Amino acid sequence: MAKKSPASASGLRLNYRRTALIGFAFFGILLLWQVYDSWCPTFLTDIFARRMYNMSSYALKASGNEHQILQVQWIVGIIMALDNLAALILLPIFGNLSDRTRTPIGKRMPYILVGTFVAAVAFPFIPLFFHRNNIVGMVVMMGVVLIFMMMYRNPAVALMPDITPKPLRAKANGIINIMGYLGGAFATVLGIFLVLSNYINTPDEARNVWIIELPFLIASVLMVISALVLFFTIRENTLAEELKDEMALGESLAAVETPIDDDKPMSAANRRMLLAILGAEFLWFMADNALGTYIGNYVIYYLKSASSATMIMTIVGGLASVIGFATAGSIADKIGRKWTISSGLAVTFLGLIIMCFAAPTGRVVGANGEFAFPTLLFAVWAIKGFGMALVHNCSFPMVVELCSSKKIGKFTGYYYTASMSAQTITPVLLGLTLNATQAWRTLPIYASLLICLSFTVFTALVKNIKAGKVANVKGLEAIGDD
Repeated sequence: MAKKSPASASGLRLNYRRTALIGFAFFGILLLWQVYDSWCPTFLTDIFARRMYNMSSYALKASGNEHQILQVQWIVGIIMALDNLAALILLPIFGNLSDRTRTPIGKRMPYILVGTFVAAVAFPFIPLFFHRNNIVGMVVMMGVVLIFMMMYRNPAVALMPDITPKPLRAKANGIINIMGYLGGAFATVLGIFLVLSNYINTPDEARNVWIIELPFLIASVLMVISALVLFFTIRENTLAEELKDEMALGESLAAVETPIDDDKPMSAANRRMLLAILGAEFLWFMADNALGTYIGNYVIYYLKSASSATMIMTIVGGLASVIGFATAGSIADKIGRKWTISSGLAVTFLGLIIMCFAAPTGRVVGANGEFAFPTLLFAVWAIKGFGMALVHNCSFPMVVELCSSKKIGKFTGYYYTASMSAQTITPVLLGLTLNATQAWRTLPIYASLLICLSFTVFTALVKNIKAGKVANVKGLEAIGDD
């Protein structure tokens, strides 16, 4: 017989050990996307340069025709956007399916396991097809990886609110995101030692395929390990039964204008709150994804620096993000989730304004004639990392706060519909903008304008409703014994 939670006796508790184990799902997600976003746009830039100008991006750069590299960015943007368009369709589907799935291993776990293993097998073929200058094979493999990661992503993210009471989800989401950033850190460290620019800035005959293959292989192995850890440590069905009392208590303390009732349509007040959050989220993801998609090319082709500098910058931003995720829950307890997110957007806007003043240093330091990386950008990425951590930490809990436990997958789908819509539009829009302006400095201006608009929408339209106070278990008891 399943043991009952002591919710009514000692108040709600956040089980840190169990939450960290759930975080292995997000570990695999960010590990893959860090490698994917850091390397694939540059792969596409190089391969389309060959198709349009019959020259590699290295040859174009060496011949002084760098403006032609800018002219292929709109195509790069379309390919990256097509991936996100598929995600826009698939994430809500898999969210709804997992809500209705019942198996001996749970409702989310089948999707997590199948998605992980297929994506892990396909992932290393992306750089292999690129090395062989096979654009069709490369884009097909990118599509396969994306489809099965979408099968994995929504159920994996929904797993945390499935077994975490509503008032504790901001803190739990901080732990989940820290685990995810550890996955991103693995990919980033690989990028420091296996420098992409050492491959791109080399004539074809001297290119070493293992420089670009190893990060993808290692990411695949670590993804599989993370999924297995999750499978062997988190028993969905057992936990759902054990935590019934805590989940019911959390429902009564939710930060919503009107109580959630599955037997009635969503209230007008809750619907307005949901649409306002999703609208602001759409705008900040347009900004954030623009930076993530094009920063590699920005560093290599505009700043003329080594790609390893991008990886170091990512580590700096990741460390600042960890601080943000570790503190966001406590900040939200004091000032509410609305003002925590608004503060994060304001901090991010400040960082992007500073980024507008970054420029090539002109100091040659690399063997391939690369310039020294501007120190200013390390500060920018730290500021942005902290600010966006506050935003991401509280936004997802605010969305799933507005539904019952029966619809978490569906509302997770709403969250990802907003984010993936943004990530579908922004690579194309920014790619066209870069082509029109012929100026890489458009990147921070574009992102800062979107963050400013997001701040305006969120601050004006979202109400600050604090969750009911709970007597959180602390100390060793919070680690749990399950």
